[in-house]
Amino acid sequence: MARQLDEQITARFPLGRRLRVLDVGMGQGTQALRLARAGHAVTGLESDPGMLATAREAFALEPAGIRERVRLIEGDGLETGVHFLPGSFDVVLCHGVLMYVSEPDAMLAGLARMLAPGGLLSLLVRNGDALALRPGHAGDWGTALQAFDSAMYTNRLGLRVRADRLETLTATLAGIAAPLHAWYGVRVFTDGAAADAVVPDGEELERLLSAEDRAGRTEPYRRVAALLHLCGVRG
Repeated sequence: MARQLDEQITARFPLGRRLRVLDVGMGQGTQALRLARAGHAVTGLESDPGMLATAREAFALEPAGIRERVRLIEGDGLETGVHFLPGSFDVVLCHGVLMYVSEPDAMLAGLARMLAPGGLLSLLVRNGDALALRPGHAGDWGTALQAFDSAMYTNRLGLRVRADRLETLTATLAGIAAPLHAWYGVRVFTDGAAADAVVPDGEELERLLSAEDRAGRTEPYRRVAALLHLCGVRG
């Protein structure tokens, strides 16, 4: 996904420009830290105090030049209008958050308002059109059959959450003046890997990432990815 995001940023903004980035639901700060290291001014918004503390610890280990480009705030993605003025950011990230939001349209509209004209909205969501694949590959036929008729599923943390469909989000993005510009699949081949699976290194890791990247932008593979990465552009 980082490759996909960098591709969209490079295509939209002049090389070397310091972008104003908002990472909503930033978790441990993986993407926020990566973008701060790349020279951008990053604001992280996170509602979980534990995750926020972990992110603060990670940033505290960075050089002063990186730390001064980062602002971390405890808050919810539904409250962006409380913390920021409309048009305050060039890029807004919302990765792995919408599955926890029962009615996402209001939140998405708020995120779009945070974007300056021409700004990039990056969403990472669970693919509602591929919910049956993971239980099907595991031989859990009952759960697989249920997945054909519902957008709800139980994630690996044991929480009951929801998935999104490409067609629905495409319409939503158009309605909030940030129409879909590009989309990718994420975790086409590796979704079934165990949580404790050993990550390969060296050339094997590069081959894995290259295969995932290729599948994530190629039909029909991207349509059955576990996750979808959607990029909307503010008009």
